[in-house]
Amino acid sequence: MKFIYKPIGIFLGIMAGLVGKRLFNFAWTKIDDEDPPKGTTEQAPWVKIIGAAALQGVIFKVTRVVVDRYGAIGWNYLTGSWPGEKRPDPDQ
Repeated sequence: MKFIYKPIGIFLGIMAGLVGKRLFNFAWTKIDDEDPPKGTTEQAPWVKIIGAAALQGVIFKVTRVVVDRYGAIGWNYLTGSWPGEKRPDPDQ
């Protein structure tokens, strides 16, 4: 069953990326009127570049985890099989 879930997980990952991008753009408009700077933008201050990257990373990761979790819950509800690990690895 886990192999059948793989394409669904990939699709959910793509959707999480799209949602994360929209959430980041929305959050950034509340912080600054300009577009977020890239690392190669010459005139952008370090604080703004690092802040934008940190905000983007947090939003993308949290969005991905939420979508993964609800996808796994939905898969478990439909099939009765959990698509991932049952418990965390004790060696970690």
